[in-house]
Amino acid sequence: MKTSTFIASTGLAMSALAMSAIAGIAPAAAQSGLASWYALHSRTACGEKMNPAAMTAAHRTLPCGTRIKVTHKNTGRSVIVRVNDRGPFKRGRVVDLSRGAAKHIGMIHSGVAPVSVQVLSGGALASR
Repeated sequence: MKTSTFIASTGLAMSALAMSAIAGIAPAAAQSGLASWYALHSRTACGEKMNPAAMTAAHRTLPCGTRIKVTHKNTGRSVIVRVNDRGPFKRGRVVDLSRGAAKHIGMIHSGVAPVSVQVLSGGALASR
């Protein structure tokens, strides 16, 4: 790649990032790891009653209300969920899904699955 082409393409990418920042749109970030699922009937860390059938999730750092897309890496199936709780607290896991969300991506029987997590709105993933 010629230097001038590289500089021009880098400049365009930087301009796109700057425009996203000005517009308040965070660039999509992804996080990979294991997902598990849970089905409690208690209150979540965000103060709402847990509904196992809802499309919700627990995440350690994302703010309550953040919408994320969770994709099962083995099947390619995805689900969009809303963060309403804190967790998971087991090493290597990046998200706990409600039973309904886990069923949607086909991980009920395995209990744990490799996933990627992408923020759609409301928060940013912490870099590791």
